Amino acid sequence: MNERLEKTCKESLVIKTSRVFPLDTNNHDTLFGGKLMSYIDDIASISAAKHSRCDVVTASTDSVDFLVPIRQSEAVSLQSYVSSVGRSSMEVFVKVISEDLRTGKRKLAATSFLTFVALDDEGKPVTVPKVVPESDEEKMLYHSAQQRINHRKERREHSEAFAKVVTL
Repeated sequence: MNERLEKTCKESLVIKTSRVFPLDTNNHDTLFGGKLMSYIDDIASISAAKHSRCDVVTASTDSVDFLVPIRQSEAVSLQSYVSSVGRSSMEVFVKVISEDLRTGKRKLAATSFLTFVALDDEGKPVTVPKVVPESDEEKMLYHSAQQRINHRKERREHSEAFAKVVTL
């Protein structure tokens, strides 16, 4: 692990831009949701690894909110960064922006929150640096993190109870 005690959100920023090709689309000629979710998990894992400088695992995909469809004529750009941390966990925020390549019009197409855990060489959770928000967006996400953490805990407890009832 990097020995620094804190890092800015900006230090974990990752940006990925892709063209939407016909094989990436569904029968509505929009980007497959599963394809976008794969992009989201990939970029978020890089942000978590940059912040912790450790191996990381996805603990949960907390939310993916699809706001507008992403069309084949557009590019899709994802931006991710660590928005809050626990002891060994990191919440990563991902925003997805579509851009019409002909007109230049950009739209917020989706947002997502994921949680990752940093692991040492033996696969055990390891302490991560604190995160320091700087921009208004980063500060808003940082200060609203406790609400998402509580919701995550509640959902995890529900999932564990549900799993005891679901048959194999």
